[in-house]
Amino acid sequence: MIGIGDQAPEFELSDTDGDPQEFETPAVVIFTCNHCPYALGWHARLMQVARDYKDVHFYAINPNDGQRYPADSFEAMKERVRRDEGWPMPYLHDVTQEVARGYGAKTTPDVFVIDSNEILRYRGAPDADYRDESQNASWLREALDSMLAGEEVARPETEPVGCSIKWRQ
Repeated sequence: MIGIGDQAPEFELSDTDGDPQEFETPAVVIFTCNHCPYALGWHARLMQVARDYKDVHFYAINPNDGQRYPADSFEAMKERVRRDEGWPMPYLHDVTQEVARGYGAKTTPDVFVIDSNEILRYRGAPDADYRDESQNASWLREALDSMLAGEEVARPETEPVGCSIKWRQ
């Protein structure tokens, strides 16, 4: 598990087209899934942040066990991206769950902001309430604005809120 100020693990995972995606910085790594009401509640806000911050690499990573939770299978991921056109970031499948374990991801969603030196600058929830669209992923946006300005992030860590990651047995 990494903490604020630690170097973020690099990764290469396949997207829903089967193409490998390599970790590039600055980045936002979002552990998410297809069925969690928290992840679904924050989905549109997170997609909009990715559209608004074009100089940052965004990665949506599904770490859940797709065998036990078919809604999170690779096929279901591909269908979701096909159905919801306009994803501004790759949707990656963490089959081995090694990336999620390396980051210490707890929930879907769990958001990590990494600077251009691969240092973790923010970790936690996108904002204070997945049901309140007006929050506009404000905690994530504050962290990105500070990081991109070369400033310390005022609120570097919040408690990630969501469904627990469905670990393989």
